[in-house]
Amino acid sequence: MPLKIAVTGNMGSGKTTVCQIFEILDIPVFYADQQAKIILNSHKVIPQLIELFGTGIINQEGHADRQKLASVVFTDREKLNQHNGINHPKVYEKFDQWVKQQTHAPYCLMEAAIIFESGSQKKFDKTILVSAPLEVMINRVIERDHTSETEVMNRMKNQMPQEDKIKLADHHVINDGKKLVIPQIIKMDMIFRSKY
Repeated sequence: MPLKIAVTGNMGSGKTTVCQIFEILDIPVFYADQQAKIILNSHKVIPQLIELFGTGIINQEGHADRQKLASVVFTDREKLNQHNGINHPKVYEKFDQWVKQQTHAPYCLMEAAIIFESGSQKKFDKTILVSAPLEVMINRVIERDHTSETEVMNRMKNQMPQEDKIKLADHHVINDGKKLVIPQIIKMDMIFRSKY
């Protein structure tokens, strides 16, 4: 069984970019957000979402409208916790199945935003935190999601402060646009392979 390593960080920190570099090094990556999108629209989950949040979050095709859902859950911590309670166990179930198939790899990664917030770090052998200055993260999310700064800030309020995550993480990638990221990842890769 390969080592299980979580790659986490606040919105716009560059988790996906870091994971793509690991993929170039032939390390398999499980993208939790992609899996959550699939689960969100499964026939088992849609009725639960309607029960919690109403039919207003369902689009004409009968799928969850992620933008409408985000506007509901990111302004109400209790609703966010309810949403995560539906999705997270199913995502981790899929991850556990996926890990068993990665027998060729010295280690594998899961990219997920709220590892520390949910207490999920216990499920992993190691954690990597990707960080960036707040202004950089805000600008990246505005550009990526075509949204407003207010919307980004509302969503960021639900994430643990980056400084707290740095203290909790086993490894730290600085992705501020100045410090080179690839050498940081190559160094970690060598450490993880040596523990295999």
